[in-house]
Amino acid sequence: MTRPRPSTLGVSIRIARRTLPLLAGTACLALALTSCADDGTAVAKQTPSASSTPKPAPALSASQARAVITHDSQINNDANADRNRALLDTVEDGPLYAMSVSDYTETEGLPAADRTPYKPWSYDTANAKLYIPRLAAGQDRWFAAALSDQKGKAPSRLAVFAERPQHKRWEMVSVVDLANPKLPDIALYHDGYATAVAADGNKHLAADASLLRAAVLDNFATGGMHTGTKVFAPTEASKRQIEVHAKSGTRFGDQGTSVFAGAANRYTDAYALKTTDGGALILFSHMHTQTDAVAYSGLQINPGKEDRAWLHDVPRTSITYTFVCNDAATVPAKAAPSHLIGYTCARTDASGPPVPSWSDRA
Repeated sequence: MTRPRPSTLGVSIRIARRTLPLLAGTACLALALTSCADDGTAVAKQTPSASSTPKPAPALSASQARAVITHDSQINNDANADRNRALLDTVEDGPLYAMSVSDYTETEGLPAADRTPYKPWSYDTANAKLYIPRLAAGQDRWFAAALSDQKGKAPSRLAVFAERPQHKRWEMVSVVDLANPKLPDIALYHDGYATAVAADGNKHLAADASLLRAAVLDNFATGGMHTGTKVFAPTEASKRQIEVHAKSGTRFGDQGTSVFAGAANRYTDAYALKTTDGGALILFSHMHTQTDAVAYSGLQINPGKEDRAWLHDVPRTSITYTFVCNDAATVPAKAAPSHLIGYTCARTDASGPPVPSWSDRA
C-alpha cells in the first residue's frame, strides 16, 4: 500500500491567455470488503464456559495476524520502491490495490525531477489493535486492525485483511484514515476475539452497508440533502465530504461547473463487527465521479501535473475524474443516526474531450 494521502485536482480554467488558479479538487482522504453472514448475537451474550455449543473458531491467532501485518509492510516497501505491480498484487487486493496502482500511475506521469523519493515505512505491529472475528465453518476468513505507522502513536487507520483461498494467502483489502483517534468500541470475548455480523441486509442494525454507501454518495453529490444527513449524524468525516461538495461546486464561479455522481461500484464487499452497544462497525467501499466542465465556448480546463498520466497536458472542455474510496461507520442497533468515522479516496482515472483547437491540430 502506498501511504494514504490526499489527492488534489490541480486544474485551472483559462480564458484566452489568462489562467485563473483554482481551489484544489475533491479532498481525497480514505478498504475492500466481503459480506459476513453469521451475526453471532446469541454467542456474544454468553460467556464461552456457559455456551452449550462450540463457539465458531477465530479467523486466525493474534500472533498470526501480527505476522500478516509485518509481511504486508515488508512486501509493500519492496513493491513501492520500483512500483512493482505484480509484487504488490501478492499482498493487496480489491479497492486498496486499485488505489495503490493509481498512485503508481500518477507518479509515472511526472517527470523524474518532480517525483518524490520513496521512503520506506512500517506499521507499529506490536501496538496494533486487533479485531479478529470468530467465523462459522465455510465463511471467508478476515480480520480488522487499528494501525499506526509511528511507534508509540495512537492508531490512525483501520485496515481489513482477508484470506484469498485461490491464492492461499492473506491480503490487505482496505484502509481507512480515521477522522478522530478514538477507536470504536468493539465487543470482545474474554479471550480477545470479536464477533462478525452481517454487513448487508442486517435487520438488527439501523443501517447496512448499502444504505451507508448511498448516504456517502449523497454527501458528495448533494451535500447530504437527501440521504446523507438523514443517515449520518454530523461528524468530522461526514462534514468534510459535504464541504468537498460545497467548495467544488463554487470554485469555478460562473465559468464552469463541478458535479459529483455515483459510479458503477466494482467493490461491493463489506465487513462488520459487533460493537458493545449492540450495533456494528461496518467497513465498506464506494466509487464516485467528479465532472468539471466549462460554462461556455472559449474556455478550457488545463490539467494539473498530477493528471498528466491520464490527460497528457491536453486542455479539455470537461474532465471526469473517477475515485475509489474506502469508508468506515459505526451503526446503532436502534433507529438512530450512524456515524461516519473515516474515509480514504484515490483518483483512479481521468478523461475528457480536448478543446476544439487541439482536436483540429491532432
